[in-house]
Amino acid sequence: MKKHILLIDPLEKLVIKKDSTLMFALTLQKRGIETYLIFEEDFFVSNGDAPKLKVHSFEGSFEDDNCYLKDFKLTESLDYQIDKNTLMHMRLDPPFDGRYLRFLWMLRYYKSLGVEVLNDPDGVLLFNEKLYAYEQESSLKTYVGSSKEGFLGFAQEIMAEGHRELILKPLDLYQGIGVQKISLDDDYAAIFEDKVKQYQGPVVAQPFAKVVEQGEVRSFYFKGKELGSILKVPKKGEYLANIAQGASYSRYDLNENQRRECEKICNELAGYGVHWIAFDILGDSISEVNITCPGLVVEVSSAYKRNLCEDIIDLL
Repeated sequence: MKKHILLIDPLEKLVIKKDSTLMFALTLQKRGIETYLIFEEDFFVSNGDAPKLKVHSFEGSFEDDNCYLKDFKLTESLDYQIDKNTLMHMRLDPPFDGRYLRFLWMLRYYKSLGVEVLNDPDGVLLFNEKLYAYEQESSLKTYVGSSKEGFLGFAQEIMAEGHRELILKPLDLYQGIGVQKISLDDDYAAIFEDKVKQYQGPVVAQPFAKVVEQGEVRSFYFKGKELGSILKVPKKGEYLANIAQGASYSRYDLNENQRRECEKICNELAGYGVHWIAFDILGDSISEVNITCPGLVVEVSSAYKRNLCEDIIDLL
Protein backbone atom coordinates (compact mmCIF):
# COMPACT_ATOMS: atom_id res chain seq x y z
CA MET A 1 0.00 0.00 0.00
CA LYS A 2 1.35 3.43 -0.92
CA LYS A 3 2.24 6.04 1.67
CA HIS A 4 0.56 9.42 1.27
CA ILE A 5 2.18 12.86 1.51
CA LEU A 6 -0.14 15.89 1.36
CA LEU A 7 1.42 19.23 0.38
CA ILE A 8 -0.77 21.79 2.16
CA ASP A 9 -0.97 25.39 3.33
CA PRO A 10 -0.01 26.30 6.93
CA LEU A 11 -2.58 25.13 9.45
CA GLU A 12 -3.15 28.68 10.66
CA LYS A 13 -4.50 29.60 7.19
CA LEU A 14 -7.08 26.79 7.26
CA VAL A 15 -10.52 26.57 8.85
CA ILE A 16 -9.71 23.33 10.65
CA LYS A 17 -13.31 22.33 11.32
CA LYS A 18 -14.25 22.11 7.64
CA ASP A 19 -11.01 21.72 5.73
CA SER A 20 -11.27 19.09 2.99
CA THR A 21 -7.56 18.23 2.99
CA LEU A 22 -7.36 17.65 6.73
CA MET A 23 -10.55 15.59 6.54
CA PHE A 24 -8.96 13.43 3.85
CA ALA A 25 -5.67 13.08 5.75
CA LEU A 26 -7.43 12.07 8.95
CA THR A 27 -9.62 9.56 7.09
CA LEU A 28 -6.56 8.00 5.44
CA GLN A 29 -4.91 7.67 8.83
CA LYS A 30 -7.99 6.12 10.43
CA ARG A 31 -8.02 3.54 7.62
CA GLY A 32 -4.53 2.48 8.72
CA ILE A 33 -2.73 4.15 5.78
CA GLU A 34 0.61 5.82 6.54
CA THR A 35 0.01 9.51 5.90
CA TYR A 36 1.99 12.71 6.48
CA LEU A 37 1.66 16.42 5.84
CA ILE A 38 4.32 18.62 4.29
CA PHE A 39 4.35 22.42 4.17
CA GLU A 40 5.87 24.54 1.44
CA GLU A 41 8.71 25.69 3.70
CA ASP A 42 9.87 22.04 3.93
CA PHE A 43 9.32 21.12 0.27
CA PHE A 44 12.24 21.06 -2.16
CA VAL A 45 13.78 19.14 -5.04
CA SER A 46 17.38 18.01 -5.39
CA ASN A 47 18.84 16.06 -8.29
CA GLY A 48 20.85 12.92 -7.74
CA ASP A 49 19.51 10.76 -4.93
CA ALA A 50 15.83 11.14 -4.06
CA PRO A 51 15.67 13.81 -1.35
CA LYS A 52 14.60 13.27 2.21
CA LEU A 53 11.82 15.68 3.08
CA LYS A 54 10.76 16.83 6.52
CA VAL A 55 7.17 15.66 6.94
CA HIS A 56 4.78 15.89 9.86
CA SER A 57 2.63 13.30 11.57
CA PHE A 58 -0.66 14.38 13.12
CA GLU A 59 -3.66 13.35 15.14
CA GLY A 60 -7.24 14.48 15.35
CA SER A 61 -10.85 13.45 15.62
CA PHE A 62 -14.22 13.99 13.98
CA GLU A 63 -17.47 15.29 15.37
CA ASP A 64 -20.22 12.71 15.84
CA ASP A 65 -21.29 13.17 12.20
CA ASN A 66 -17.87 11.82 11.04
CA CYS A 67 -17.61 14.82 8.68
CA TYR A 68 -16.68 18.02 10.51
CA LEU A 69 -13.40 17.94 12.44
CA LYS A 70 -13.46 18.30 16.20
CA ASP A 71 -9.72 18.80 16.59
CA PHE A 72 -6.48 18.42 14.67
CA LYS A 73 -2.83 18.95 15.58
CA LEU A 74 0.68 18.08 14.44
CA THR A 75 2.55 15.58 16.59
CA GLU A 76 6.13 15.12 15.38
CA SER A 77 8.43 15.80 12.43
CA LEU A 78 10.57 13.22 10.68
CA ASP A 79 12.74 12.80 7.59
CA TYR A 80 10.97 10.87 4.86
CA GLN A 81 12.70 9.23 1.89
CA ILE A 82 10.61 9.79 -1.22
CA ASP A 83 10.27 6.69 -3.41
CA LYS A 84 7.95 5.02 -5.93
CA ASN A 85 5.77 3.81 -3.08
CA THR A 86 4.78 7.42 -2.34
CA LEU A 87 1.59 9.13 -3.49
CA MET A 88 1.88 12.91 -3.25
CA HIS A 89 -1.21 15.12 -3.14
CA MET A 90 -1.08 18.71 -4.39
CA ARG A 91 -3.40 20.43 -1.91
CA LEU A 92 -2.18 24.03 -1.91
CA ASP A 93 -5.00 26.54 -2.26
CA PRO A 94 -5.00 28.91 -5.24
CA PRO A 95 -4.56 31.67 -6.44
CA PHE A 96 -2.86 30.14 -9.45
CA ASP A 97 0.02 32.63 -9.48
CA GLY A 98 3.78 32.47 -9.87
CA ARG A 99 4.14 30.76 -6.50
CA TYR A 100 1.64 28.09 -7.44
CA LEU A 101 3.30 27.54 -10.80
CA ARG A 102 6.69 26.99 -9.18
CA PHE A 103 5.30 24.24 -6.97
CA LEU A 104 3.74 22.51 -9.98
CA TRP A 105 7.09 22.55 -11.75
CA MET A 106 8.74 21.08 -8.66
CA LEU A 107 6.11 18.35 -8.41
CA ARG A 108 6.84 17.44 -12.03
CA TYR A 109 10.36 16.61 -10.90
CA TYR A 110 9.01 14.03 -8.46
CA LYS A 111 7.10 12.44 -11.31
CA SER A 112 10.48 11.84 -12.98
CA LEU A 113 11.40 9.76 -9.91
CA GLY A 114 8.36 7.56 -10.42
CA VAL A 115 6.27 9.24 -7.72
CA GLU A 116 2.53 9.50 -8.43
CA VAL A 117 1.14 13.03 -7.93
CA LEU A 118 -2.59 13.74 -7.59
CA ASN A 119 -3.86 15.83 -9.29
CA ASP A 120 -1.12 15.44 -11.87
CA PRO A 121 0.76 18.77 -12.15
CA ASP A 122 0.83 18.51 -15.96
CA GLY A 123 -2.96 18.41 -16.07
CA VAL A 124 -3.30 21.28 -13.61
CA LEU A 125 -0.84 23.31 -15.70
CA LEU A 126 -2.84 22.77 -18.89
CA PHE A 127 -6.38 23.54 -17.75
CA ASN A 128 -7.45 26.83 -16.23
CA GLU A 129 -10.43 26.12 -13.98
CA LYS A 130 -12.59 28.87 -15.48
CA LEU A 131 -11.43 28.95 -19.12
CA TYR A 132 -11.81 25.20 -19.46
CA ALA A 133 -15.42 25.49 -18.28
CA TYR A 134 -16.01 28.23 -20.87
CA GLU A 135 -14.88 25.89 -23.65
CA GLN A 136 -17.93 23.70 -23.07
CA GLU A 137 -20.93 24.09 -25.40
CA SER A 138 -23.30 24.67 -22.49
CA SER A 139 -21.22 27.50 -21.03
CA LEU A 140 -22.61 30.97 -20.38
CA LYS A 141 -21.57 33.61 -22.90
CA THR A 142 -18.23 34.89 -21.60
CA TYR A 143 -15.54 37.49 -22.27
CA VAL A 144 -12.00 37.05 -20.93
CA GLY A 145 -9.35 39.70 -21.51
CA SER A 146 -8.00 43.15 -20.75
CA SER A 147 -8.95 44.82 -24.04
CA LYS A 148 -11.36 47.70 -23.40
CA GLU A 149 -12.51 47.64 -27.02
CA GLY A 150 -13.22 43.90 -26.84
CA PHE A 151 -15.09 44.31 -23.57
CA LEU A 152 -17.24 47.15 -24.89
CA GLY A 153 -18.20 45.04 -27.90
CA PHE A 154 -19.15 42.17 -25.58
CA ALA A 155 -21.22 44.47 -23.37
CA GLN A 156 -23.10 45.87 -26.36
CA GLU A 157 -23.79 42.34 -27.59
CA ILE A 158 -25.30 41.10 -24.35
CA MET A 159 -27.32 44.32 -23.92
CA ALA A 160 -28.82 43.66 -27.36
CA GLU A 161 -29.92 40.29 -25.96
CA GLY A 162 -31.76 42.01 -23.11
CA HIS A 163 -29.23 41.74 -20.27
CA ARG A 164 -28.93 44.74 -17.93
CA GLU A 165 -26.39 43.41 -15.40
CA LEU A 166 -22.91 42.02 -15.70
CA ILE A 167 -20.59 39.96 -13.53
CA LEU A 168 -16.86 40.83 -13.44
CA LYS A 169 -14.37 38.52 -11.72
CA PRO A 170 -10.67 37.65 -11.70
CA LEU A 171 -9.46 34.67 -13.71
CA ASP A 172 -7.36 33.02 -11.01
CA LEU A 173 -8.90 33.61 -7.56
CA TYR A 174 -11.36 31.52 -5.56
CA GLN A 175 -14.20 31.51 -2.97
CA GLY A 176 -15.94 34.39 -4.70
CA ILE A 177 -13.05 36.79 -4.06
CA GLY A 178 -13.17 39.76 -6.44
CA VAL A 179 -16.58 38.90 -7.95
CA GLN A 180 -18.61 42.06 -8.65
CA LYS A 181 -22.08 42.58 -10.11
CA ILE A 182 -22.50 45.84 -12.05
CA SER A 183 -25.34 47.52 -13.87
CA LEU A 184 -24.96 48.21 -17.58
CA ASP A 185 -26.56 51.58 -16.87
CA ASP A 186 -23.42 52.53 -14.91
CA ASP A 187 -20.01 53.51 -16.29
CA TYR A 188 -19.15 49.85 -16.87
CA ALA A 189 -16.14 50.69 -19.06
CA ALA A 190 -14.44 52.54 -16.18
CA ILE A 191 -15.28 49.73 -13.75
CA PHE A 192 -13.77 47.19 -16.18
CA GLU A 193 -10.57 49.25 -16.51
CA ASP A 194 -10.28 49.42 -12.71
CA LYS A 195 -10.61 45.63 -12.51
CA VAL A 196 -7.92 45.12 -15.14
CA LYS A 197 -5.61 47.43 -13.21
CA GLN A 198 -6.44 45.81 -9.87
CA TYR A 199 -5.73 42.27 -11.12
CA GLN A 200 -2.93 43.28 -13.48
CA GLY A 201 -4.35 41.55 -16.52
CA PRO A 202 -7.32 39.73 -18.03
CA VAL A 203 -10.63 39.58 -16.18
CA VAL A 204 -13.82 37.59 -16.82
CA ALA A 205 -17.11 39.21 -17.83
CA GLN A 206 -20.44 37.40 -18.07
CA PRO A 207 -24.10 38.41 -18.13
CA PHE A 208 -25.55 38.06 -14.65
CA ALA A 209 -27.36 34.72 -14.46
CA LYS A 210 -30.41 35.22 -12.24
CA VAL A 211 -30.58 31.45 -11.80
CA VAL A 212 -27.85 31.85 -9.16
CA GLU A 213 -30.50 33.29 -6.84
CA GLN A 214 -32.03 29.79 -6.77
CA GLY A 215 -28.59 28.33 -6.12
CA GLU A 216 -25.38 27.03 -7.66
CA VAL A 217 -24.53 23.33 -7.67
CA ARG A 218 -21.22 21.94 -6.39
CA SER A 219 -20.74 18.40 -7.69
CA PHE A 220 -17.83 16.37 -6.43
CA TYR A 221 -16.24 13.67 -8.63
CA PHE A 222 -13.33 11.30 -8.13
CA LYS A 223 -11.97 9.03 -10.87
CA GLY A 224 -15.04 9.72 -12.99
CA LYS A 225 -17.57 8.81 -10.28
CA GLU A 226 -19.96 11.29 -8.73
CA LEU A 227 -19.51 11.11 -4.98
CA GLY A 228 -22.07 13.77 -4.10
CA SER A 229 -23.61 17.11 -5.04
CA ILE A 230 -25.07 20.02 -3.11
CA LEU A 231 -27.05 23.13 -3.98
CA LYS A 232 -25.50 26.31 -2.55
CA VAL A 233 -28.06 29.09 -2.11
CA PRO A 234 -26.96 32.70 -1.53
CA LYS A 235 -28.24 34.66 1.43
CA LYS A 236 -31.44 36.53 0.62
CA GLY A 237 -30.73 39.61 -1.48
CA GLU A 238 -27.19 38.48 -2.37
CA TYR A 239 -25.73 36.79 -5.44
CA LEU A 240 -22.65 34.88 -4.21
CA ALA A 241 -23.42 31.19 -3.72
CA ASN A 242 -20.34 30.77 -1.57
CA ILE A 243 -20.59 28.88 1.72
CA ALA A 244 -17.61 30.76 3.15
CA GLN A 245 -19.64 33.94 2.62
CA GLY A 246 -22.86 32.72 4.17
CA ALA A 247 -24.63 30.60 1.52
CA SER A 248 -26.73 27.68 2.77
CA TYR A 249 -26.52 24.22 1.23
CA SER A 250 -28.47 21.00 0.86
CA ARG A 251 -28.17 17.68 -0.96
CA TYR A 252 -28.86 17.87 -4.70
CA ASP A 253 -29.53 15.32 -7.45
CA LEU A 254 -27.92 16.14 -10.79
CA ASN A 255 -30.19 16.09 -13.82
CA GLU A 256 -29.30 14.11 -16.91
CA ASN A 257 -27.72 17.06 -18.76
CA GLN A 258 -25.59 18.10 -15.80
CA ARG A 259 -24.36 14.55 -15.21
CA ARG A 260 -23.54 14.02 -18.88
CA GLU A 261 -21.45 17.24 -19.00
CA CYS A 262 -19.56 16.35 -15.81
CA GLU A 263 -18.80 12.82 -17.00
CA LYS A 264 -17.58 14.06 -20.37
CA ILE A 265 -15.11 16.42 -18.70
CA CYS A 266 -13.99 13.73 -16.23
CA ASN A 267 -13.24 11.38 -19.11
CA GLU A 268 -11.13 14.00 -20.86
CA LEU A 269 -9.20 15.11 -17.77
CA ALA A 270 -8.50 11.52 -16.72
CA GLY A 271 -6.14 11.31 -19.69
CA TYR A 272 -4.07 14.04 -18.04
CA GLY A 273 -4.00 12.48 -14.57
CA VAL A 274 -6.66 14.81 -13.16
CA HIS A 275 -9.08 12.72 -11.11
CA TRP A 276 -10.14 14.92 -8.19
CA ILE A 277 -12.66 17.40 -9.63
CA ALA A 278 -15.34 19.67 -8.18
CA PHE A 279 -17.79 21.22 -10.62
CA ASP A 280 -19.70 24.47 -10.10
CA ILE A 281 -22.90 24.44 -12.16
CA LEU A 282 -25.45 27.19 -12.88
CA GLY A 283 -28.58 25.74 -14.47
CA ASP A 284 -27.14 23.32 -17.01
CA SER A 285 -23.97 25.41 -17.53
CA ILE A 286 -20.72 24.36 -15.86
CA SER A 287 -19.22 27.60 -14.58
CA GLU A 288 -16.01 26.22 -13.09
CA VAL A 289 -14.00 22.98 -13.15
CA ASN A 290 -12.09 22.98 -9.86
CA ILE A 291 -8.91 20.91 -10.10
CA THR A 292 -6.24 22.81 -8.12
CA CYS A 293 -7.49 22.02 -4.61
CA PRO A 294 -11.14 20.92 -4.83
CA GLY A 295 -12.94 21.70 -1.60
CA LEU A 296 -16.29 21.50 0.20
CA VAL A 297 -15.85 17.76 0.74
CA VAL A 298 -16.86 18.27 4.37
CA GLU A 299 -20.07 20.07 3.42
CA VAL A 300 -21.00 17.57 0.71
CA SER A 301 -20.30 14.71 3.12
CA SER A 302 -22.46 16.39 5.75
CA ALA A 303 -25.33 16.69 3.26
CA TYR A 304 -25.03 12.95 2.53
CA LYS A 305 -24.54 12.08 6.21
CA ARG A 306 -21.39 10.07 5.55
CA ASN A 307 -17.68 10.72 5.07
CA LEU A 308 -17.11 10.77 1.30
CA CYS A 309 -13.34 10.54 1.78
CA GLU A 310 -13.97 6.86 2.47
CA ASP A 311 -15.18 6.57 -1.13
CA ILE A 312 -12.06 8.34 -2.44
CA ILE A 313 -9.84 5.88 -0.60
CA ASP A 314 -11.80 2.92 -1.97
CA LEU A 315 -11.39 4.29 -5.52
CA LEU A 316 -7.65 4.81 -4.96
